Amino acid sequence: METAAPWKVLEFYSGIGGMRYSLAASGARAEVVEAFDINDVANDVYELNFGHRPCQGNIQTLTASDLDKYKAHAWLLSPPCQPYTRQGLQKHSADARAFSFIKILNLMKNMSFPPQMLFVENVVGFEVSDTHDQLLEVLSDLNFNTQEFILSPLQFGIPYSRPRYFCLAKREPMSFQHPSDNSKLLRTPTFLTLVRAGHNRCNPDEDELELVCKPISDFLETRSQNVADQESSVNGSDGCTPSGIISQDYVVPLNLIERWGNAMGIFFFLGLRLPNQSFNDILNLKQISKDNLEISSLKELGLRFFTPREVANLHAFPSSFHFPDHIGLRQQ
Repeated sequence: METAAPWKVLEFYSGIGGMRYSLAASGARAEVVEAFDINDVANDVYELNFGHRPCQGNIQTLTASDLDKYKAHAWLLSPPCQPYTRQGLQKHSADARAFSFIKILNLMKNMSFPPQMLFVENVVGFEVSDTHDQLLEVLSDLNFNTQEFILSPLQFGIPYSRPRYFCLAKREPMSFQHPSDNSKLLRTPTFLTLVRAGHNRCNPDEDELELVCKPISDFLETRSQNVADQESSVNGSDGCTPSGIISQDYVVPLNLIERWGNAMGIFFFLGLRLPNQSFNDILNLKQISKDNLEISSLKELGLRFFTPREVANLHAFPSSFHFPDHIGLRQQ
């Protein structure tokens, strides 16, 4: 049988390529024909990993005819989240960083070849914004069916609590496999990644379910470094052995602990070594909690930041992903 041509995809707010990696991992026969991002550093990273430099112009300058020329079947959109975050001003559509997203949504109304599918990602809080209302209104006017989700990496076995909003949209006559979920917002289950324990019976009771998550140590790296004080660098949540030491560049400064210690998200796992303990000593996770740690004890833990590679691992970036040499550690 003749193989159908791959679907053409436009990737808006492409960043360092997370959406494109996800598209590839999905197994879909699809080709990103253009990406758009205004950030020069992000585009350097994207170009190095994909051999394709995103279009760096302001998305707000695009016209319907500009987008029509791609005849793209699907759009991936990860617009700025700052207008919707809890810590931000929550100006929603009135925030200038929301203007470009609203602009390209409205462009679809005037396109001769509008997309057949959309995938939108944003921060939790977007779903209660007026921008979200405009998104659903435009999609409804153009005969899209939508399914919305708030999902966390924890649901997929990754030890990282980072819930995010997702919207999937398909234009009629296309349909979803489970149309009963149309026009619904499905939220993360209470205990996230759950599996039945020991049997296959459907709809088990909650006490028959157990949390399944990979250990944080699976996502960490250990690298040999020539540092003066091995003891001070092989602490905290790095899981290092004496032959795999994380650089002092990642140690959390004491002034940050004093200022933000109470707000830090701290990872613990079996094998965490405390000062003056041997590497064979084990800290039992069930016997310690963040509530029991004071600033003084945080200083003694030898906390460190995750490395860029570890952050990439937690976001499921492939091992082939890397940064250009000219991008410094802080930017990474």
